[in-house]
Order: sequence, then structure tokens, then C-alpha cells
Amino acid sequence: MDTTNKLPLEMVYHWETAKKDVRYMTQPVGDGQVVEYTWGRAVEEARRMASYLKSLDLPEKSRIGLISKNCAHWIMTDWAIWMAGHVSVPLYPTLNADTVNYILNHAECDVLFVGKLDDWEMMKPGVPESVRCISYPLSPPNDFETWDDIIRQHAPLAGESHRAADELATIVYTSGSTGRPKGVMLSFGNMAFAATGGIQTLGVGANERMLSYLPLAHVFERTFVELGSLYAGFELYFAESLDTFVKDLQRAQPTLFLSVPRLWVKFQHGVLQKLPKQKLDRLLKVPVLNRLIKKKILKGLGLDKVKLAGSGSAPLSHDVLDWYRNLGLELLEGYGMSENFAYSHMNKPGRTRTGYVGEPLPGVEVRISEEGEVLVKSPATMMGYYKDEEKTREAFTEDGFLRTGDKGEIDELGRLKLTGRIKEIFKTSKGKYIAPAPIENRLMSHDAIEMVCVSGANQTQPHALVMLGEETRPKLADEAFRKELEDSFKALIQEVNRTVDPHEQLAFITVVSDEWSIENSFLTPTLKLKRNVVEDAYQSKVDSWYAQKQPVIWQ
Repeated sequence: MDTTNKLPLEMVYHWETAKKDVRYMTQPVGDGQVVEYTWGRAVEEARRMASYLKSLDLPEKSRIGLISKNCAHWIMTDWAIWMAGHVSVPLYPTLNADTVNYILNHAECDVLFVGKLDDWEMMKPGVPESVRCISYPLSPPNDFETWDDIIRQHAPLAGESHRAADELATIVYTSGSTGRPKGVMLSFGNMAFAATGGIQTLGVGANERMLSYLPLAHVFERTFVELGSLYAGFELYFAESLDTFVKDLQRAQPTLFLSVPRLWVKFQHGVLQKLPKQKLDRLLKVPVLNRLIKKKILKGLGLDKVKLAGSGSAPLSHDVLDWYRNLGLELLEGYGMSENFAYSHMNKPGRTRTGYVGEPLPGVEVRISEEGEVLVKSPATMMGYYKDEEKTREAFTEDGFLRTGDKGEIDELGRLKLTGRIKEIFKTSKGKYIAPAPIENRLMSHDAIEMVCVSGANQTQPHALVMLGEETRPKLADEAFRKELEDSFKALIQEVNRTVDPHEQLAFITVVSDEWSIENSFLTPTLKLKRNVVEDAYQSKVDSWYAQKQPVIWQ
């Protein structure tokens, strides 16, 4: 069907009749069991919940919170909130109580849907007593009203609720690598434009299958999974847990698969643990084995049916990209922000260039400012920041382009290369500026390194902090292994330093013993490094590291 100018709720009502008895969502419920939702059942449950929300007599366009890992109820809740005339406010399922409290108060949420969560006891103190909570079937134990009871007790909301294109649909609070999260206001028109442009560009149809596991509270998953399935009419599967992830993947057999750099690296490390890189490279050179081995690896990852694989949220190193492409998985990097509903640039099949995030998507205008900042503009661009006119003004140029905060350059085919964050660029004591991202990407080529942070403001040369992969860390007790790893890091420094300008050459690598995680606030909920937190954690030791004059330091 032609989805041009169709808003999200119109698509919900379209599939309610066009695919009434067709399976839409498959939800694991434990012990290998699943519950299947047809389009008809999903829309009916959303209508019943909308009827209940209407019965609460909340002010028009009230903000309603939603905190849960991905599940079928997350998507039905979003629809129900819209049908009832309100605004959805998703919260990451990994937030601490303080941030939960800040968002619920800032958005003035009257109601909160509490879903599948690993650490509800830690979050619960952040929920104000005035907020009415509703529980999903997979929620942690609580005494809230339950989804199942509510939909049993309420008749479906009749008719079709219409919301205007310029109406506020959702407030997405940024994952915030610094400071308090900002509330990005997105309209139904923003969402519709991004979803339509995305599926048309990628040629996505109704026969696709996707596994939804990256947080739906983030625009990357919301645009291409929730809204993508709504506009193309394809099937969604959900993951039960990290332990069952490969099983969940194999059940879904996705044809489209999105992930973030840290997880692509983890998948690769998992393969290389079983089949070391040198051996794999050697086997792939044998013509009779080449296709067999590639197929076996992709099947083991649950990705053998994937025709389009995407990576976003942060840059992926060239080596990792090339490794997957060599296996026959054309991994396409894209680029977007919460502020434009993840709709900005994307590599297209057959037109990729390593190190570039691709061409502007249809309807996106882009230019580079005199300072080298990437500026973008499209109908997917946000309405502004909720309750923050000053930050909204700062986010735009006078002619309405969004300031991305990223530095970049454009090649002759219009493909964009990101060269670092404007705010991340630091100055050495010699007065030279360093953009850390390109150096970090080079270091990530080492298969023992999971995360890296290049730093060194006001020092003579930069240095790198690296966190090893979880497979590598336990082996450090073996002296021979540690010596071999140290030698490989010395070689890595020499290799990187040959490829960068003299002022960018690394003084040393420090291997940290800490694990950088969401729980200890080193990472955002989308697994991006909080650079300021990492730097602050080791600041007191930096001078002594430089004084050691060693290429590799074990912290």
C-alpha cells in the first residue's frame, strides 16, 4: 500500500482489518513458551487499554510514562496512549531511581506502565506516589492494576481516533552522555516521515522479520522496528533474555537485523574465541570451504537469513565492518539522532564506503558549517526540547538547520564521514587539537579490546584507556598470555602512530581492570561511552602514568 501522508494511527487501523488474523508479534514468556499476537488481537488489546485511559479523565494530551524492556505490550501501550489522545514518554529500562524521578516529574506523567525489568527494586523509589502504575504480565512482582485485568474489564474504544501531523506524539528523553537528559518532542508527522523514508530507501516489505531487543525507548529501535513494522506490515519477535538471545534469534530468523557497535564487536569476539582469526582467514582462502564456513558462522549467530544488517548509535571500526562484509553480511552504517528520529544518513547496498555513514536519506538537507559541524534539516526534525526554549534555540541555526554537534566532511558522492564530536575535541599542552574518535576506531581493530577512550587534554601527547573483552579478562592470570597481549599492544601503538599526525601519536595504552557498564554509569543506556565519567574516574592517576614512560600500563 502507499503509505505517503499516512500517520501512525492510520497504519494501526489499516492493518487491523487488512491483516486481522495474520501473526504480528511473538512474545517469549519463559520456559521456551511464546504468546503470539495477530494484528487483530494487538489492536483490540490497545483499544481496550485506550478505553481505560479515557475513563481516567486525564487532561487532554497528558504525558504517560512507559518503563519496560522490549515486549509486545510496549508497542500496544504506545498505540493505546495515542488512541486515548495522550503523549507517550518512554524511559530506558536501565535508569537509576534519580533519573526515573527526574523524567516523571519533568514530563509531569500521571500514569506509568511498568513492564519487564531486571532491577525494579532499584528504580521504584524514583516513582512519585501520585503516579498511577499499571503492570504488564511479565513485570516484576507488584501490587499494581494489571494489563490483563484492565483489558478484561473494558470494552474496546470504538471508532478511529485521529491525531494531527503536527501534534506531539512522544517525548524521548536523550540517553545523556553528559548532564540531565533533554526531552525531545516528536510529532506524528516527524515519525511518519522517518518511517516512510526508511522503509522505501531500504526496499523493506511485509515479508520481513525482525528481532526487537535494542531499547524501544531509543529512537533507533523505535523508528526502524516499531514504526518500520507499522508502515511495512512485517513481523516482530522479542528476546526473552541475554541467556536465550541466540535461541531467540534462531526462532525469529530475522531478514533485517540492527545492532550497535559494542554488540557487533561482542558477536565477532564470540566467533573468534572458537575459531581464531588467523585460522579463519586461512580457511576462507580455500575455495571449497569458503562458502561453507561463512554460512556456518552466520547460522551460528542466527543471521543466515539476514539480507540487510545495520549498525548505528556510534561509529564501528573499519576492521569489524570489513570482517562482517567478508562473511557476506553487508553491514550498513547509518547516522541519526534523537532530535531527528534517527532519520538522517544511511549507507545504501552497493554504495558503501568504509568510514562513511552514507548518503542523506530522502528529504534530508545537509551542509557543513564553517566550523566543520554537520547541519541537517528534514521533516523528521524535532519540534524542540520539552520545557526548554533556550536549549531549543541553541539547537538550531537561524535558517532552521539542526546543529548535530558532530564534525564531518562530505565526499563527491554525497556520503558523509564523521570526524568527531565538536565537544569531544581536546587540546594538548602543545596547543594542538585532537579528535579522539578516529584514533579510537583504529585501536578497536585489536580483537581483545572491547571499549576504548582516547584522552590527554593538557598533556604533551594523547593516551588511550582500554577495556578488554569479557573473554580475554580471565586469561590475564596466565603470565605467558599477558606478555603476549602486552607485545601485541606495543605493536598496535606503533601501527596506529604510523597512520596519524605527530601530535596525535599515542604516548601509551592503559589497560583498565574495571568494567565500564550502564550500572556504574560509565555507559549510557545505548552503550555509548560517557567520556567525562571515564576521564574523571582515572584523572588522579594520569600524571603518574605519563611519568612511567612505558608503552603499556596495567591499571
